[in-house]
Amino acid sequence: MPIAVWCILIAAILPIAAVFPAKLSKDFDNAKPRDPNYWKDGFRARAQSAQANGFEAFPFFAAAVIVGLGQGGDTVWIDRLAELFIGLRIIYTLCYWTDRATPRSLAWIAGFAATLAIFTSPVWS
Repeated sequence: MPIAVWCILIAAILPIAAVFPAKLSKDFDNAKPRDPNYWKDGFRARAQSAQANGFEAFPFFAAAVIVGLGQGGDTVWIDRLAELFIGLRIIYTLCYWTDRATPRSLAWIAGFAATLAIFTSPVWS
């Protein structure tokens, strides 16, 4: 199985991992996990935003890998781009956690470009 397919699984898990540290607080109430008051400020708000963006980025990435591989794109190239996407999503999350907006935006742009490259890879293979 191509590495890019495994990257789909990783990309599906990353949003959950993005918010996990914010749930480690003793103030977190698992009976009310979506309580807006808990998520309104600071690190918690940034972690929740990183999670939301991860869920937003996932469908296009997963579709791009399926299209790229299914339409005859170069598997090695798609694997490398998928690995790049995962690395950039990790950087994106770390930047969100540490409140670094500009590097976070650059990581997002590069991740989106990698996804576009995966999707269109059959055209130039």
